[in-house]
Amino acid sequence: MSATAIRRTVLTASAVSLALLLTACGGGEQSGEDEEAAKGGTTSEQPAAKTLTAAELEKLVVAKGDVKDHEIKKPGKADVFAPGSVSVDKAECDAVGQVLSALPAGKPAATVQRLVVQESEASKKGMPSMEELAEMSEKEAEEATLDSLDITKTMTSLWSYEAGGAEQTLTTLREAGKKCAGGFAMTVDGEKQQVTKVTEEKLTAGEDAVAWTVGTKQDGSAGETKVVVFRQGGTLAGFSSFNIAAVTRGEAFEQPSAVIEAQAAKLG
Repeated sequence: MSATAIRRTVLTASAVSLALLLTACGGGEQSGEDEEAAKGGTTSEQPAAKTLTAAELEKLVVAKGDVKDHEIKKPGKADVFAPGSVSVDKAECDAVGQVLSALPAGKPAATVQRLVVQESEASKKGMPSMEELAEMSEKEAEEATLDSLDITKTMTSLWSYEAGGAEQTLTTLREAGKKCAGGFAMTVDGEKQQVTKVTEEKLTAGEDAVAWTVGTKQDGSAGETKVVVFRQGGTLAGFSSFNIAAVTRGEAFEQPSAVIEAQAAKLG
């Protein structure tokens, strides 16, 4: 499989089933002022969220050693999509298509990204040799090959916004997830694929959050991508996570909880 094919498969899902659920942090009874703040509103006593610079985001994004048993590195050109390379057939679904592809919704003031890779114990053994494959049945060879691909890749992004932009963008994402639950068509780098469903998933992170499992189909192949976006102040943290072995096997895989928790801790 070429680097371009892997990139497309990993980040925008040659198949995706997505679930979205948002839960704002907090609990107990709230005063009217507290309720307004919980909804992302501002009060006379609530300072405006700071717009972080790219240099500040670089210090806050997850880094090597922040997540146990995960490799964290800056993505290469083959790992990311260029701005403007993703389009959808329904305008109201554009925000979903963008974050699914690890691109920002709205217009952030600054962005940074990291590629986070988690290998299973089976994948660490690598691909079987030709000699080993020759001694296996067809089914055993297929399973051994898929075991070597049992790797979860999560594109982790930080996007900072000005003047309430983070709150508005998250609201747009939430609404888009609901409006586009039944799916939509999208084009990525000139290649067409179908988002088959956008499903809510439970998540508590940051001050507010949305989470989806996005199902997609391309060239007859179906799969799913986990998409999470949470807000901390004027910054959104986005996660687009994919496991090619799980997709091929038709198995569900979990949200990248360890990555999300580590990023939430760094953002405070």
